[in-house]
Amino acid sequence: MAEPRPEDVRELTDEELAAIEEKYDEGAATRSVTPRFALLLRYVALTFAVYHYLTAGFALPPDYWHMGWHLSGLFILTYSFYPLVKTKTAFDLKTGALRLGGVPYLDILLMGMGVCAALYLGLAWRGIEWLGVEEMTFRMGNPNGWDMLFGCVLIVLVLDIARRTLGWILPAIISLFICYALFGPVFPGLLQHPGVKFNTFVSSMYFPQEGIFGVTLWVVSTIVFHFVLFGVIAQRTGLGQLFIDNATILAGRYTGGPAKVSVVSSAFFGTISGSSVANTVSTGALTIPNMKRLGYPGHFAGGVEAAASAGGQITPPIMGAAAFIMAEFLELPYTTIVIAAIFPALLHYVGVFAVVHLMARKLGLQGLGAEALPRLGAVWRDGWANIVPLVGLLVVLFSGYTPYMSAFCGISLAIVAGMSRLREPLTLIYALAFSAFVVWKYLGGGFDLTMSIILIGGAAVATLNPQIRISLPQMADTFETGVKYALAVGAASAAVGIVIGVINTTGVGFRIGFMVTQAASNLGSDIAWLFTVGDWVLFSVEDLTLFISLVFIALACILMGAGVPTTALYIMLVSVAQPALAQLGVPPIASHMFVLYYGVVAEITPPVCTSAYAAAAIANSNPFRTGISAFTLGLGKVIAPMAFVYAPVLLFVSSTGFDLWEFTYTAASCIAGVIALSAAVVGYWLAPMGAVFRWLMAIAGLVFIAPSLQADLVALVIAAPAVITQVIARRAGHAVA
Repeated sequence: MAEPRPEDVRELTDEELAAIEEKYDEGAATRSVTPRFALLLRYVALTFAVYHYLTAGFALPPDYWHMGWHLSGLFILTYSFYPLVKTKTAFDLKTGALRLGGVPYLDILLMGMGVCAALYLGLAWRGIEWLGVEEMTFRMGNPNGWDMLFGCVLIVLVLDIARRTLGWILPAIISLFICYALFGPVFPGLLQHPGVKFNTFVSSMYFPQEGIFGVTLWVVSTIVFHFVLFGVIAQRTGLGQLFIDNATILAGRYTGGPAKVSVVSSAFFGTISGSSVANTVSTGALTIPNMKRLGYPGHFAGGVEAAASAGGQITPPIMGAAAFIMAEFLELPYTTIVIAAIFPALLHYVGVFAVVHLMARKLGLQGLGAEALPRLGAVWRDGWANIVPLVGLLVVLFSGYTPYMSAFCGISLAIVAGMSRLREPLTLIYALAFSAFVVWKYLGGGFDLTMSIILIGGAAVATLNPQIRISLPQMADTFETGVKYALAVGAASAAVGIVIGVINTTGVGFRIGFMVTQAASNLGSDIAWLFTVGDWVLFSVEDLTLFISLVFIALACILMGAGVPTTALYIMLVSVAQPALAQLGVPPIASHMFVLYYGVVAEITPPVCTSAYAAAAIANSNPFRTGISAFTLGLGKVIAPMAFVYAPVLLFVSSTGFDLWEFTYTAASCIAGVIALSAAVVGYWLAPMGAVFRWLMAIAGLVFIAPSLQADLVALVIAAPAVITQVIARRAGHAVA
């Protein structure tokens, strides 16, 4: 595909951007329905959103009811919005005798069955005497006929809504786990097990604590949905634009300005959005055309945005759904996960930033002119109030309150910032309502005096917002959009619960983990002689076993990540990685962060890299070539997670403890490795770099990642010829061939 000339580049309209997001974001494209049915679904979506919003602030019902209501909403909206099979015309409005409001009666029937199966658990928890259903205590592990009926219905329909929103790959993998549970005796070797009886399997998948009503659905219904909703509302009220404007002011004037704006704004935007595609479309709409006008090739411009946006799921403080699930798995406060993610996120953006800078130097690209930069005073004079909700959310979160209470306060302050204006007294009802809630919590001992003053003060300050007020219908549209964004992650969380149930029931995670470590140990023993000279051993068998195990798990993450959402991928692989790495002495948080990081890398790894394809549509470039660019931009990040395992101090909160000097040295070594790899990828550091020196820098970059003085000295020796020739070439003012 020929690249358009920079002067021909235009910015896409909101409609074109929405179409791109619908095409590449798994859950963005929805079926057209009749106006009346659309109004009904709007009320359902708003009820769904308001229910979650209010229960986060006031009180959560029992888990089985709460997750049942959440699943009911998922079934109603998913079967209404997503067709049985995705074709070019499947999303068009179709009416007829076999449809209700444009939705086939088959989908209406499945919707009703799903709602019944989701709510039956709550209805039958205390028993249903007239149906002969005993209390749950007596049925656990010994389901009756009704349990079997609704359990089977729920398992099948959960897989179906995951397939409709996310495609075939995830349900196919989960189906393999189901087969493994039921047909254990037919599997070979260490994987063989006696098999799980069908009624025991259904009981495990259906009853709470494990399976579908397990930790993943609980986290999504109780925490993740609220943060998705907050991100959508905050973006609608102007926080996203505030980030982009400030990123432009910070980085726009420097070499390769628009590309650096893309990196910085994506880092900022990652604080309010855990969606890579949404991040790509939101920030790429501005940054990609600007990069192309400056002279970057379209595929590279798209790759920059995709690689930078993929970091949203590992960027504190609001990370993707996987981070909340990690907190539950590790039984740690979410704030601990946030702190642990600081350096991984920093390393992610250092890698992308380094490639962007070196590519700009190589192409001779300058920054934006002063006339193209926003004015700092004007940006903050107009948008300062939009930061109040984020500050409020973070204050509550880091003060030890639950994540859903912090999300409730953040959403409430975002509503106040968007809809309450001091100059329009009637609109102050939103600020007064939130202030009354804070006072009620204070009187009941829920908030201390300092927190109450901060939140009420934030609500009062937000009413001074100088921007145009958002109307109630506009805010309702925003709530509805937030619900649609949450459907895919909700379906994935319910379906992946089956995987957790199978792992807990069969112990397959430990079996596979043992197989991984055994294979790595055997391979390490076979090649140990390569690293031994007499009595001097460079790498012991134990060192090689750990390294090879990490490589196996990393490859599994990247290969399985083709089309599997990061959250689902993380849950499936951490069940294997944790037992394997625990046997090798790796702290739990390091192994979990390792898998999460590679789950994010998988999002920009061809052939399936939706963020890169969305960026390619904005850049009007070849999608596969854009995916390759995104992957090469992230090449430094591919090996960086190894450092977290070898040096858990980089995660601040590891059980191995924190030492400032060790952290500083190891962090500097990792950053040096990422920069060396970036120079190798671009073929430029101080001057153009020949193929031999690029290979030397690449090898040195890999060795730098190993956190030891011995490894760093070896890396310096390897890199020395390339560095010396670069310095000489720079001083001489000519390129080295």
